[in-house]
Amino acid sequence: MLFLSKFLPLLIYPLGMTFLLLVALAWRGGLTPRQRAVLLGAALLLWAGGNRWVSLGLARSLEWRYLPAGGIPSADAIVLLGGDTFPASPPQPIVQPGQRAFYAATLYRQEKAPRILLSGGSIPWQTGGDPTTPAEQMGEVLTLLGVPADAITLETKSRNTAENARFSAPILEDWGVERVILVTSAMHMPRAKALFEAQGVEVIPAPTAFSVTQASWEAAFHGGWQNFLLGMIPNAASLDLTTAACKEYLGIAVSGLRP
Repeated sequence: MLFLSKFLPLLIYPLGMTFLLLVALAWRGGLTPRQRAVLLGAALLLWAGGNRWVSLGLARSLEWRYLPAGGIPSADAIVLLGGDTFPASPPQPIVQPGQRAFYAATLYRQEKAPRILLSGGSIPWQTGGDPTTPAEQMGEVLTLLGVPADAITLETKSRNTAENARFSAPILEDWGVERVILVTSAMHMPRAKALFEAQGVEVIPAPTAFSVTQASWEAAFHGGWQNFLLGMIPNAASLDLTTAACKEYLGIAVSGLRP
């Protein structure tokens, strides 16, 4: 009964229902071979994208490239990339921080670097006209976490990762910085590191916000048949993870990077 309570909803939720409808339509009569192939192809694509094993494998291939071995060494500055906070907006009373800001504050308290550069501007048509940039939001969080204001510098013009690197590089050069600790999400790190290095910045990767941990990886692949079957049914969380990984691979390809 417990297994059915986990299994059956996956078939009733929108993603699972869409998958079943595509399969059912593909097998109804009166279709040409091409029409049937299109429907089955769509079902296969939806199944693969929403499959736990595919999503975890794609995410892991990005996130585990720069696992910290033996701790993070010291550097001249910490660069914290935006995109991991949500602004204070009614009814939300304060900025909602993500793991990046907490990790950057932790590294600062560990005296890994004496200053933090926060890089992240906003795109008005994505923010509903909110004038507060991601860099400013992260600065507010870092201040609440005890990082002194004079250790924080904001770069608020960048609108994507390439601009994060391009607009941060001159600031770091003016500081006389030779190498930085780059803090961003683990999935984003390969692309971000490559873009900063293309600007001549020596990078120490400090990934955080892992989607796939050692525990979650082992749990996914060492469960019983019930766990295996649940992982085979398309679900929204896995599709979201697959989409995020595809975004990173697409960004790497479009930029011509070799992370």
